[in-house]
Amino acid sequence: MSNTPDLSVTRVRHPLKFRLLEATHVQALTPHLIRVTFTGEDLSDFESASFDDHIKVFFPTGSEPLVMPTMGPDGLVFPTGPRPVARDFTPRRFDRAARELDIEFAIHEAGPAATWAKQAQVGQSLGVGGPRGSLVIPTGFDWQVLIGDDTALPAIARRLSELPAGTRVTAILEVADASGHLEFDTQADLTAIWCYRSASVFESNALLQAARELALPAGEGYVWAAGEARAMRAIRDHFRTERGMDKSRLRIASYWKHGDAAVHENLED
Repeated sequence: MSNTPDLSVTRVRHPLKFRLLEATHVQALTPHLIRVTFTGEDLSDFESASFDDHIKVFFPTGSEPLVMPTMGPDGLVFPTGPRPVARDFTPRRFDRAARELDIEFAIHEAGPAATWAKQAQVGQSLGVGGPRGSLVIPTGFDWQVLIGDDTALPAIARRLSELPAGTRVTAILEVADASGHLEFDTQADLTAIWCYRSASVFESNALLQAARELALPAGEGYVWAAGEARAMRAIRDHFRTERGMDKSRLRIASYWKHGDAAVHENLED
């Protein structure tokens, strides 16, 4: 019998369900990251199998009550009236016994999510849809590299909290300044590299530069990265072209795009 770990990435599908949740706790982790804890009986069958799952979070429009969509034969059906704004977020932490779900909001530019998070109070409600599926990345690689900006911090923090003791991992993290640093709860053998972006997103190449300077260990490794679209394409091209990594050992995602709204895209070849 082989002792070689199975390093296959697997997809898991989940039934699509919409949930109306209530905020029970609001905490500013940094000046740029706010954690809100939600509860609701609908969380009894919530599933999230991977650290970079995404859920649709629905925000109320004006003073109108939040009404969630339903699934019809041709897709989502919204009730009459203002349609709620939706954005993609990572389920940061889920406790089924306590019926608690943590969502962390990056305050990196103006938008409905950041606006709501900055005024969030206990007792307010938001809607959540999904996740519809998970891409489960094994933990048994010889080494892992996690790369991202503020918007990827919740996924990276969740991954670090779930990795087994002694896992060799390097995290390259881009924030505005030192006030954006986090202390990670992890048993992994972590090397954290903090870098700071330029005032202009289009001039900021801090993540790419740090990736280029990184010496990759021997053995089987995996690179995960998420952040602004332009920066993530450069990261993908670096590991595919300059490093010669197989695409099966890469997962690169655009979590946002400068100048555009509601962008969430996996960057495939």
